[in-house]
Amino acid sequence: MEWTAFALSLELAGTTAVILLPFGVIAGRALAARDFAGKGMVQALLALPLVLPPSVVGYYLLVAFGAASPLGVLWQKMFGHTLAFSFSGLVLASLIVNLPFAVQPIERSFAAIAPEIREAAWVSGLSHWAAFLRIELPLAWPGILAGVAITFAHTMGEFGVVLMVGGGIPGETRTVAIAIYDHAQTLDGSGAGRMSLLLLVFALAALGLVQMLGGRVGRHDG
Repeated sequence: MEWTAFALSLELAGTTAVILLPFGVIAGRALAARDFAGKGMVQALLALPLVLPPSVVGYYLLVAFGAASPLGVLWQKMFGHTLAFSFSGLVLASLIVNLPFAVQPIERSFAAIAPEIREAAWVSGLSHWAAFLRIELPLAWPGILAGVAITFAHTMGEFGVVLMVGGGIPGETRTVAIAIYDHAQTLDGSGAGRMSLLLLVFALAALGLVQMLGGRVGRHDG
Protein backbone atom coordinates (compact mmCIF):
# COMPACT_ATOMS: atom_id res chain seq x y z
CA MET A 1 0.00 0.00 0.00
CA GLU A 2 1.35 3.41 -1.00
CA TRP A 3 0.32 5.47 2.00
CA THR A 4 1.95 8.65 0.67
CA ALA A 5 -0.26 8.58 -2.41
CA PHE A 6 -3.27 7.72 -0.28
CA ALA A 7 -2.55 10.58 2.14
CA LEU A 8 -2.16 12.98 -0.79
CA SER A 9 -5.54 11.88 -2.15
CA LEU A 10 -7.12 12.41 1.27
CA GLU A 11 -5.61 15.90 1.47
CA LEU A 12 -6.81 16.76 -2.03
CA ALA A 13 -10.31 15.40 -1.40
CA GLY A 14 -10.62 17.12 1.97
CA THR A 15 -9.39 20.45 0.64
CA THR A 16 -11.74 20.27 -2.34
CA ALA A 17 -14.77 19.39 -0.21
CA VAL A 18 -14.10 22.11 2.38
CA ILE A 19 -13.62 24.84 -0.22
CA LEU A 20 -16.62 23.81 -2.31
CA LEU A 21 -18.96 23.52 0.69
CA PRO A 22 -19.72 27.26 1.12
CA PHE A 23 -19.74 27.84 -2.64
CA GLY A 24 -22.11 24.91 -3.12
CA VAL A 25 -24.49 26.25 -0.48
CA ILE A 26 -24.52 29.75 -1.96
CA ALA A 27 -24.82 28.61 -5.57
CA GLY A 28 -27.29 25.83 -4.81
CA ARG A 29 -29.56 28.16 -2.83
CA ALA A 30 -29.45 30.84 -5.54
CA LEU A 31 -30.23 28.37 -8.34
CA ALA A 32 -33.04 26.72 -6.38
CA ALA A 33 -34.82 29.81 -5.09
CA ARG A 34 -34.31 32.41 -7.81
CA ASP A 35 -35.14 32.83 -11.47
CA PHE A 36 -32.78 35.07 -13.41
CA ALA A 37 -31.66 35.64 -16.96
CA GLY A 38 -29.15 33.03 -18.04
CA LYS A 39 -30.00 30.58 -15.26
CA GLY A 40 -30.18 27.68 -17.70
CA MET A 41 -26.77 28.57 -19.11
CA VAL A 42 -25.25 28.71 -15.63
CA GLN A 43 -26.68 25.28 -14.80
CA ALA A 44 -25.36 23.90 -18.10
CA LEU A 45 -21.87 25.27 -17.45
CA LEU A 46 -21.85 23.80 -13.96
CA ALA A 47 -22.84 20.41 -15.37
CA LEU A 48 -20.25 20.49 -18.18
CA PRO A 49 -17.62 18.42 -16.31
CA LEU A 50 -20.18 15.60 -16.09
CA VAL A 51 -20.45 15.16 -19.85
CA LEU A 52 -16.96 16.02 -21.07
CA PRO A 53 -14.32 13.26 -21.02
CA PRO A 54 -11.84 13.85 -18.15
CA SER A 55 -8.98 13.94 -20.66
CA VAL A 56 -10.66 16.85 -22.48
CA VAL A 57 -11.25 18.77 -19.26
CA GLY A 58 -7.71 17.99 -18.14
CA TYR A 59 -6.23 19.18 -21.43
CA TYR A 60 -7.98 22.55 -21.31
CA LEU A 61 -7.04 22.99 -17.66
CA LEU A 62 -3.43 22.13 -18.47
CA VAL A 63 -3.42 24.79 -21.18
CA ALA A 64 -5.00 27.31 -18.80
CA PHE A 65 -2.52 26.49 -16.02
CA GLY A 66 0.58 26.28 -18.22
CA ALA A 67 3.64 28.43 -17.66
CA ALA A 68 2.90 30.44 -20.82
CA SER A 69 -0.74 31.15 -19.95
CA PRO A 70 -1.77 34.44 -18.27
CA LEU A 71 -2.88 32.54 -15.16
CA GLY A 72 0.31 30.49 -15.13
CA VAL A 73 2.51 33.57 -15.48
CA LEU A 74 0.63 35.37 -12.70
CA TRP A 75 0.85 32.33 -10.41
CA GLN A 76 4.57 32.00 -11.05
CA LYS A 77 5.14 35.65 -10.14
CA MET A 78 3.03 35.44 -7.00
CA PHE A 79 4.15 32.10 -5.59
CA GLY A 80 7.41 31.29 -7.34
CA HIS A 81 6.32 27.98 -8.87
CA THR A 82 4.22 26.80 -11.77
CA LEU A 83 0.54 26.05 -11.35
CA ALA A 84 0.58 23.02 -13.62
CA PHE A 85 2.26 19.90 -12.18
CA SER A 86 1.83 21.16 -8.62
CA PHE A 87 -0.51 20.34 -5.74
CA SER A 88 -2.00 23.83 -6.00
CA GLY A 89 -2.86 23.12 -9.63
CA LEU A 90 -4.48 19.83 -8.61
CA VAL A 91 -6.64 21.62 -6.04
CA LEU A 92 -7.77 24.26 -8.53
CA ALA A 93 -8.50 21.62 -11.17
CA SER A 94 -10.35 19.50 -8.63
CA LEU A 95 -12.52 22.45 -7.62
CA ILE A 96 -13.58 23.00 -11.22
CA VAL A 97 -14.20 19.33 -12.00
CA ASN A 98 -16.21 18.74 -8.83
CA LEU A 99 -18.52 21.75 -9.13
CA PRO A 100 -21.54 19.73 -10.29
CA PHE A 101 -21.01 17.07 -7.62
CA ALA A 102 -21.10 19.75 -4.92
CA VAL A 103 -23.75 22.09 -6.30
CA GLN A 104 -26.41 19.79 -7.76
CA PRO A 105 -27.33 17.80 -4.62
CA ILE A 106 -27.48 21.03 -2.62
CA GLU A 107 -29.59 22.73 -5.27
CA ARG A 108 -32.07 19.84 -5.26
CA SER A 109 -32.24 19.96 -1.48
CA PHE A 110 -33.07 23.67 -1.40
CA ALA A 111 -35.53 23.24 -4.29
CA ALA A 112 -37.41 20.63 -2.21
CA ILE A 113 -38.26 23.28 0.41
CA ALA A 114 -41.77 24.53 -0.28
CA PRO A 115 -41.96 28.30 -0.93
CA GLU A 116 -44.67 28.54 1.71
CA ILE A 117 -42.14 27.61 4.38
CA ARG A 118 -39.92 30.56 3.48
CA GLU A 119 -42.92 32.89 3.27
CA ALA A 120 -44.21 31.74 6.68
CA ALA A 121 -40.80 32.45 8.19
CA TRP A 122 -40.73 35.95 6.72
CA VAL A 123 -44.30 36.68 7.81
CA SER A 124 -43.49 35.61 11.36
CA GLY A 125 -40.83 38.31 11.52
CA LEU A 126 -37.64 36.53 10.51
CA SER A 127 -35.33 38.34 8.15
CA HIS A 128 -34.27 36.59 4.95
CA TRP A 129 -30.88 35.84 6.49
CA ALA A 130 -32.38 34.54 9.74
CA ALA A 131 -34.87 32.39 7.82
CA PHE A 132 -32.02 30.94 5.80
CA LEU A 133 -29.95 30.08 8.87
CA ARG A 134 -32.75 28.85 11.13
CA ILE A 135 -35.18 27.27 8.64
CA GLU A 136 -33.72 26.58 5.22
CA LEU A 137 -30.23 25.43 6.18
CA PRO A 138 -31.41 22.74 8.63
CA LEU A 139 -33.95 21.46 6.09
CA ALA A 140 -31.35 21.36 3.30
CA TRP A 141 -28.69 19.75 5.49
CA PRO A 142 -29.12 16.20 4.09
CA GLY A 143 -28.44 17.47 0.57
CA ILE A 144 -25.48 19.50 1.78
CA LEU A 145 -23.92 16.46 3.45
CA ALA A 146 -24.63 14.40 0.34
CA GLY A 147 -22.83 16.97 -1.80
CA VAL A 148 -19.81 16.90 0.49
CA ALA A 149 -19.73 13.09 0.55
CA ILE A 150 -19.95 12.61 -3.20
CA THR A 151 -17.43 15.40 -3.85
CA PHE A 152 -14.96 13.77 -1.46
CA ALA A 153 -15.44 10.32 -2.98
CA HIS A 154 -15.18 11.54 -6.56
CA THR A 155 -11.99 13.46 -5.80
CA MET A 156 -10.44 10.38 -4.21
CA GLY A 157 -10.94 8.41 -7.42
CA GLU A 158 -10.33 11.12 -10.04
CA PHE A 159 -7.76 9.98 -12.59
CA GLY A 160 -7.88 11.71 -15.99
CA VAL A 161 -7.77 15.31 -14.85
CA VAL A 162 -5.22 14.53 -12.12
CA LEU A 163 -2.92 12.84 -14.63
CA MET A 164 -3.19 15.66 -17.18
CA VAL A 165 -2.75 18.53 -14.74
CA GLY A 166 -0.49 16.90 -12.13
CA GLY A 167 1.56 14.40 -14.08
CA GLY A 168 1.97 11.96 -11.18
CA ILE A 169 4.97 13.49 -9.37
CA PRO A 170 5.72 11.37 -6.25
CA GLY A 171 4.87 13.21 -3.04
CA GLU A 172 3.45 16.18 -4.96
CA THR A 173 0.76 15.11 -7.43
CA ARG A 174 0.83 11.29 -7.41
CA THR A 175 -2.56 10.37 -5.99
CA VAL A 176 -3.82 6.90 -5.20
CA ALA A 177 -5.59 6.67 -8.58
CA ILE A 178 -2.29 7.37 -10.37
CA ALA A 179 -0.55 4.83 -8.13
CA ILE A 180 -3.11 2.18 -9.10
CA TYR A 181 -2.49 2.93 -12.76
CA ASP A 182 1.28 2.68 -12.30
CA HIS A 183 0.98 -0.67 -10.52
CA ALA A 184 -1.31 -1.99 -13.24
CA GLN A 185 1.17 -0.86 -15.90
CA THR A 186 3.94 -2.84 -14.21
CA LEU A 187 1.63 -5.88 -13.86
CA ASP A 188 1.60 -5.58 -10.07
CA GLY A 189 -1.91 -6.90 -9.63
CA SER A 190 -1.58 -7.29 -5.87
CA GLY A 191 -0.64 -3.66 -5.22
CA ALA A 192 -3.24 -2.34 -7.65
CA GLY A 193 -5.88 -4.62 -6.14
CA ARG A 194 -5.30 -3.48 -2.55
CA MET A 195 -5.52 0.20 -3.44
CA SER A 196 -8.51 -0.36 -5.72
CA LEU A 197 -10.31 -2.16 -2.91
CA LEU A 198 -9.67 0.78 -0.59
CA LEU A 199 -11.14 3.20 -3.11
CA LEU A 200 -14.09 0.86 -3.63
CA VAL A 201 -14.82 0.94 0.10
CA PHE A 202 -14.68 4.74 0.09
CA ALA A 203 -17.02 4.92 -2.91
CA LEU A 204 -19.54 2.49 -1.40
CA ALA A 205 -19.52 4.36 1.90
CA ALA A 206 -20.10 7.67 0.12
CA LEU A 207 -22.90 6.26 -2.04
CA GLY A 208 -24.52 4.67 0.99
CA LEU A 209 -24.46 8.01 2.79
CA VAL A 210 -25.87 9.79 -0.27
CA GLN A 211 -28.69 7.24 -0.59
CA MET A 212 -29.52 7.49 3.10
CA LEU A 213 -29.55 11.28 3.03
CA GLY A 214 -31.34 11.35 -0.30
CA GLY A 215 -34.31 9.66 1.32
CA ARG A 216 -34.67 12.70 3.55
CA VAL A 217 -34.45 15.24 0.72
CA GLY A 218 -37.79 16.09 -0.78
CA ARG A 219 -39.79 15.61 2.41
CA HIS A 220 -39.93 19.30 3.22
CA ASP A 221 -42.92 20.22 1.05
CA GLY A 222 -45.57 18.50 3.08
